[in-house]
Amino acid sequence: MSETIEIRWHGRGGQGTVTAAKVLADACLSTGKNVQAFPEYGPERAGAPLRAYNRISSKELRLHCPVLKPNIVIIADPTLIETINVVEGAPDNAIIVVNTAKEPSETREKIGLKASQKIYTVDATKISLETIGRALPNASLLGALVKVSGIVPLDILLEDIKRSFGKKFSEKIITGNLDAAKRGYEEVREG
Repeated sequence: MSETIEIRWHGRGGQGTVTAAKVLADACLSTGKNVQAFPEYGPERAGAPLRAYNRISSKELRLHCPVLKPNIVIIADPTLIETINVVEGAPDNAIIVVNTAKEPSETREKIGLKASQKIYTVDATKISLETIGRALPNASLLGALVKVSGIVPLDILLEDIKRSFGKKFSEKIITGNLDAAKRGYEEVREG
């Protein structure tokens, strides 16, 4: 891992994007890393576009501002690709993970990525509908993220999902989210 990794999440209210950033931070904290996780909201309502951010580092984090040059961009809602520049500020070697049933090559073209930027897709909404029964792509995207980035091992992520969700949800929901994370890890496609 480079000294500091910055992640920007794009989603809509109600998709679990902010929760995903927090769960990732907890998982990274479990491995001894320094972390930040924070949201940026527009109107606080279900369906409104939002951003969430992570910073992960082996050193103390002193920067406290939005992520402007993300090493990794996670797009929980692919309709945002058409309305905002989701890869704004992303460097040439950025990793982009998109929740879509489309192939990575098709999504690369739609976003207009540089050849050096890596793209991965996973049908996180379909996975969540099959495992949780609701369109909550966050756990599947977390699984895909740890697979493509190696930020934390999958077993650490799964433990933190149990710990984070166990405080609020039933065993059925927790199991569904664990299954969604595993499937996201297994089903992510590289382009």
